[in-house]
Amino acid sequence: MREFILYSRTGRTDSRFQNLREAGRLDVVYQSILMALFRSHAMRRDVVFHAILSGPPAPPLELVIDGEKLRDARTDERTWEDILRKVLSGREHPGITIKKNSLQQLVKEKKNIFVLEESGESIRTIDLGENPVFVLGDQVGLPKKDEEFVLRYGKKVSIGEKAYLASACICIINYILDLRECFSGENEDTQ
Repeated sequence: MREFILYSRTGRTDSRFQNLREAGRLDVVYQSILMALFRSHAMRRDVVFHAILSGPPAPPLELVIDGEKLRDARTDERTWEDILRKVLSGREHPGITIKKNSLQQLVKEKKNIFVLEESGESIRTIDLGENPVFVLGDQVGLPKKDEEFVLRYGKKVSIGEKAYLASACICIINYILDLRECFSGENEDTQ
């Protein structure tokens, strides 16, 4: 199991929007959902994606998408615009829940937390342990006070010295973890 927590500073907390970009950059949330949960012709059933939506009118809300339970979801933006509008209006969708929750409260409930930061320890060499939880910010990044709070429960990890889009970070992390899983048996045989 792996989890991703995306902090969206401006993501709308209601269903009144024309499109995802104008909904407080819910397009960034959508792109991150795709990279967290979907592979070519398959869904990652071992991933849980959280988005903390901190935009108007009623922040903060936690959007939770459980890959094991998610159904009736394609990868196109229109489908996700409809799904997000539906759950933000209080209706249900299989595998998706929405509740009042803050980043700080969510972090308190988790273990094995890693905050994505260019200056962190390299993800290629760090031991991520069991069931890692990765925290990252949207196009603006994590607010300083929230980052400091999260770091009391976790540590900084880096995918490189350059800044990447949140969705690209998630894709890179999934790739690295997939490689580790793929070759973990091979490494044990050579030791």
